[in-house]
Amino acid sequence: MPSIITINQLSPYYPRRLLDLADAPKQIYCLGQLETLSKVGLAIVGSRKASGQGLKQAFRFSQELSKEGFCIISGLAEGIDAAAHLGALSADILYPTIAICGAGLDICYPKHHQALFDQIAQKGLLLSEYPLGTGVKPFHFPKRNRLIAALSIGTLVVEATIKSGSLISAKQAAELGREVFAIPRSIEEKGSEGCHYLIKDGAKLTQNTADILDELKPYQGVRCAKWF
Repeated sequence: MPSIITINQLSPYYPRRLLDLADAPKQIYCLGQLETLSKVGLAIVGSRKASGQGLKQAFRFSQELSKEGFCIISGLAEGIDAAAHLGALSADILYPTIAICGAGLDICYPKHHQALFDQIAQKGLLLSEYPLGTGVKPFHFPKRNRLIAALSIGTLVVEATIKSGSLISAKQAAELGREVFAIPRSIEEKGSEGCHYLIKDGAKLTQNTADILDELKPYQGVRCAKWF
């Protein structure tokens, strides 16, 4: 298992894109492969209580976008987050995914994601703004969401209710000038309201990975100061 590394804003490894935040963390804690930070990130987020279809879509979009050179960023939560991480890991590429955690990196939350946590540490990167020993608090998750939005060039919301924290991520992404994508769903489905709200608010209606690649093509495979 790699060692946990502390990176402050003066370090060349500190992601410059986090500095777009007015409250950028003064230091971050990383566990895994630091080279993962050099890839252009794309966030995939959504409901913890996702439908089977939503989980399949998160996995597929993540896998396909990973193969196109994007690093998939999410929050290690139940549901869409976990499916997104797993999809990226299944792509069998270098540095496929970053998990932004809501606790210190000596604590895996949720506990039953320990195997996924360990796999990400070996192949990608776990990142937190919280020092070791910091347990999970409810307010940590909205704060974590702003890091997901800032680290990514765009955010895809797969499935979400109108009160979902994923909408916070999408709002923060838009405020930071990042692209926002949302998958439309049947109006009869639970979890359709959040995505439809985002689409009405200007998010790009997304039916396949080509819809995302059309918007983000200039960033494919990019490694530059702005995005490192």
